[in-house]
Amino acid sequence: MIFWEIAKRNIRINVLRSSLAMLGIVIGVVAIASMGILGNSLVASVADSLSSVGDSVIITPYSGGGGHSFGSAGSSVNLKITDQNFQQIKRVAAPNVAIPVYQTAEHMKIGVGSDDIVAVIYGLPPEDVPDLLKLQDGVYNNGNSGCLIGPTFAKDHDLKVGSRISIGTNGDKGTLRVMGIIEERGMSFDISTDSALVVTKEWFENTYNRDADYDQVVVKVKDGDTAGMKIAIEKQLNKRKDMKIVNVMDSKATLATIYSTFGMVTTFVTAIGGISMVVAGVSIFNVMMMSVTERIKEIGIMRSIGTQKKEVMSMFIYEAAIIGVVGSTIGGVMSVVAGYAISALVLNTTKHLFTIANALSVAEGMGFGIVICLACGFYPAWRAANLNPIDALRHE
Repeated sequence: MIFWEIAKRNIRINVLRSSLAMLGIVIGVVAIASMGILGNSLVASVADSLSSVGDSVIITPYSGGGGHSFGSAGSSVNLKITDQNFQQIKRVAAPNVAIPVYQTAEHMKIGVGSDDIVAVIYGLPPEDVPDLLKLQDGVYNNGNSGCLIGPTFAKDHDLKVGSRISIGTNGDKGTLRVMGIIEERGMSFDISTDSALVVTKEWFENTYNRDADYDQVVVKVKDGDTAGMKIAIEKQLNKRKDMKIVNVMDSKATLATIYSTFGMVTTFVTAIGGISMVVAGVSIFNVMMMSVTERIKEIGIMRSIGTQKKEVMSMFIYEAAIIGVVGSTIGGVMSVVAGYAISALVLNTTKHLFTIANALSVAEGMGFGIVICLACGFYPAWRAANLNPIDALRHE
C-alpha cells in the first residue's frame, strides 16, 4: 500500500527524531511491564512460602491489656493455653487435628568445642507431627532421645541425620540425635521450623517442667473452612465478653489480606510506570505535529490530485503505529530482561518469572504503548487530513 510505504519513508527520513520518540515508548513499556513482573513474582514467592499454612487456624493465649485470666472483669491476659482450653479446642475442631505446641529458646552446642548458640525448640506430640511437618530426609522422631531440625539450621551448622546436639548450657539438659530434617517451610503463621528444633511433647515437659500449659494450638482444617472453624473456637472459648481467653487467627483470611495488599502495591508501582508512558505520548504527539507542519505543502499536492481525507489520515496513523509497535516490541523484550534482573536481585530467585501473569504484564505494557501512540497520533493525522488544499499549496 502506497500510504504505508510513505509512512515508512518519512520515519527513515527523520530517523533520529522518530528513534527518540520510540525510546520514550520503550522506557514506558519497560517501566510498566517490569514493575508488573516484580509484583507478580513477589506474590508468587509469598504464595509458595505460605502455601503450607493456608489450611490452618492458630490459637494463641490472649495478650490484651488490662485484667487477668482468673475471672475478673475486663480483658484477660493469659500467658499459656491450659489443658482444659486445649480439650475444648480439640472437641470443637473434631474431626480435624488439633496440635498443642510448646515453645522455648535454648542454648545448645553442635559439636565438641563449639560455641554456644541459641535456637528455638518446639515440643509436639509425635503422632501429630506428620500432619504439620514434612521431611526432606530421615524419619519422624518417636523417641525422647531424638529430634527433627529445620533445613536452614542443618545447613548453617553442617548437620545431617545422625548428628548429635547438646541442649542447654554445657549440655545440662541432655543430648539429642538428629532423626530427620524438615522440608523448608519459609514464612509461616504457626511454627517457624527452618532454623529450629522439634522434640517430643514428653521430652519437652520433662526437661522444662511443663505440664499441659501450651504456647499455642494449631488446627489443620481438612475441608478448608478456616473461617467457620475460627468462629466456632472463639464462640466456645471466648464466651464472656468481659474475659477473652484466646486469640484465634484464620490463616486463609490472613493470606487473602496479604495477597490483596501486594496486589495494591503492584498496581501502584505499575501506575508510576504508566506516568513515563504518558510522557512518551507527549513526545509522540510533538513528533507527529512537527511531521504534519513540515509536510503541509506535500499534503496540499496529494489532496489536489484526488487523495481522500481518510487516505491522508491513514498515512500519519501508520507512522504512529510503526513507532508504537516497534517501540513496544523492543520494550517488551527488554522488560523480560529487566524483570529477570530485578527478580534475581530482590527475590534471589527467577523461578516465578515465566508465568501467565507475567506474560500478561508484558502484553499489557506493550498494548498500552501501542494505544498511546495511536491516540497521540490521531489528532495530528486528523489535522493533516482536514487542511485546506489551496492554503496547503500556498504554504512556504
